Amino acid sequence: MYAVVKAISNDEFDPKTFAPENPSCFYLTLRIRIGLSETSGADDFEVCVCTPQWLEQTTFEPRWGRHLLIVREFSWSSIEQRIRDYVAECDGNDWQAIANKLSKVFAWEFEDYQP
Repeated sequence: MYAVVKAISNDEFDPKTFAPENPSCFYLTLRIRIGLSETSGADDFEVCVCTPQWLEQTTFEPRWGRHLLIVREFSWSSIEQRIRDYVAECDGNDWQAIANKLSKVFAWEFEDYQP
């Protein structure tokens, strides 16, 4: 089994047409719908994308970097491709195994869920 990206979105703008004021100093959050290639369903994952310059200007204390993609400058095609490449590398015997791999870099909506 393997995962595929079903959609990438943001609640405030369309990532495909978004252009930050300063391409080398920005921060944004993306919601990624990821599911199995053979099904129509998907789970939500999130990742924050920013530049080193944004981190330098806004971070004054030590900060964890989980669920964070750092890029030199805004390039939607590069960001999208990096996300798709990572997701394509995540395979497993079941969805739980795949989702555990995905949640190493993306925040999974069910990461700490206890039934």
